[in-house]
Amino acid sequence: MSARTDKPSAEPTGGRSAPRTKERAIQRYELYLHALGREDIGTVCEVAGPAAKKAQDQGFGPCTSTYATVFGMISPAQKKALQTATVDRQGVAVRTPDRIEMPVEAVRASVAFSESDLGDCTMEYLENDWYITD
Repeated sequence: MSARTDKPSAEPTGGRSAPRTKERAIQRYELYLHALGREDIGTVCEVAGPAAKKAQDQGFGPCTSTYATVFGMISPAQKKALQTATVDRQGVAVRTPDRIEMPVEAVRASVAFSESDLGDCTMEYLENDWYITD
């Protein structure tokens, strides 16, 4: 049996605290990447909500309209690759127990992503789970 099937779900925890672990942060980031590839605006905005709120405060539109634009900038081959992308645990940097950096180089997919395609992400533990904040 594959280790992937034994992992706990990266879905929201329904009010319970999610583990404050590197593994959980990676699960949430992979959930975001897969949702980005599927154009699943609900999941993308749930995981990236804090970062989207910062962008909105800086003059960008709300998450749903901002990511609708982002979806249009991702090629069909990249979208397909994102749906099964994984994150190399070794490439992830734990800055503090509540802050983890996900560099674009740690994303493993069937096509390569550059800084301009995907960019690095900061995950922070907020309100009992991991979210993209930058």
